[in-house]
Amino acid sequence: MTAVQNPSAVRKPGLWTRLPVVHQLRQSVGLQRGMLVAGLVITALFVLTAIFAPFLAPYGYSQLRDADGAFGAQQPPGGAHLLGTTVGGYDVLSRVIWGAQTALFVIIVAVILSIFAGVLLGLLSGYFGGWLDRILVVVSDAVYAFPSLLLAIVMSIVISGGKSNLIGGILAAAISITVVFIPQYFRVIRAETVRIKAEAYVESARVLGASNSRIMFRHVLRNATRTLPLIFTLNSSEAILTLAGLGFLGFGIEPTAASEWGYDLNKALSDVTSGIWWTALFPGLAIVLVVLGITLVGESLNDLADPRLRGRRAVAQTAGVVAETSVVPGGVLTAGPGGLDGLEDQATHPSDGLETRS
Repeated sequence: MTAVQNPSAVRKPGLWTRLPVVHQLRQSVGLQRGMLVAGLVITALFVLTAIFAPFLAPYGYSQLRDADGAFGAQQPPGGAHLLGTTVGGYDVLSRVIWGAQTALFVIIVAVILSIFAGVLLGLLSGYFGGWLDRILVVVSDAVYAFPSLLLAIVMSIVISGGKSNLIGGILAAAISITVVFIPQYFRVIRAETVRIKAEAYVESARVLGASNSRIMFRHVLRNATRTLPLIFTLNSSEAILTLAGLGFLGFGIEPTAASEWGYDLNKALSDVTSGIWWTALFPGLAIVLVVLGITLVGESLNDLADPRLRGRRAVAQTAGVVAETSVVPGGVLTAGPGGLDGLEDQATHPSDGLETRS
C-alpha cells in the first residue's frame, strides 16, 4: 500500500495565513493579486477616513464660517479651502471626508440587517420547506423583481418622509437598502440549506436525536454561510450607490444633519453648467473610487472561490518553480503543481495534487 507515513512532514499553514482575506491574497497571482491589493488599499483608505473623519476634516460638515468670517459660496480651490466651497458655502473637502463616515454607517447597518433577516428566513425556508417555503419564495421573487432604487425610494418616503436627521436618515436609508438586499441573502442561504440538509452528517445528527434548532444552527448554518463574504462586499458597493441615488434625487439626509455625497452632487448640477467644476468633481470621485475598491475586492474573492479558476495559481507557479521533493519513511512525497507552497494548501485538502510513490 502507498501511504504517507509521516504526516507531520507536510507543514501546516498557520492561523494568520488561514484568515479569510489573507488566505485569498496568498492564493492570488499576477493581475488578480494586483486587483485584490488595489481594492484592499482603496477600501482601507475609505474605512480609515470614515473612522478618523473628526480629525481629518478641517471643518464640520455643516460649518459655514470660522474666526475669519463666512466661507463664501463657490470659492475656488486654494488657500483655506483646498477643494473650494459649495453653492451653500460648505467646505468641499470637509463634506467629502464626513461623507465617508455617513456611507460607512449606512453600509454597516444595512448589511447587518440584511444578513440577519435574509439568513434567518433562508435557513427556515430551506430546512422546513412546505407552505412556508412557497410563501417566502414568492414574496422574495416579488421584491427582487422591483427596481432596487425605486423600491428604496418608496421605503425611504414611507419611513422618513424623504428626509430626516442623522440617525433617522441613516436608519431610513439603511432600512430602505435592507429591503432590497434581503432577497439576495435569502436565495443564497435557502439554496445552500436545501443542499446541505440532504448530506449524510445531517441525517446522522437527526437519527441521533438532535433537535431541529441544533441541526440548523450548528450543522447547516455553519456550512451555508461560506459565500456570505462575497455577497457582503458586492452589496456594500451597491449600498453606496443606492445611498448616493437617494441623496441625488432629494430623498437623502439633510445637509445640516450629516454629509452625503449624493446630496452634494444634486446641489452641484447648476454649478457644472456655469463652469464651477470642483463642487461636483470631488464628491463624484469619492463615490467612484469607493465603489471601485469594494467591487475589486468582491470580484477577486469571487474568482478565487470559483473551483474552475484555481488552476491559475498552479500554472503561474510551475512556470518558474521546479517541483521539489522530500524523502519520507516508506516512500517519496512529491509536491503537486504548486511546489512547496502548494503543499501548504494541500495540507487541508490532501486529495488535491498530493501523490505518494513506493
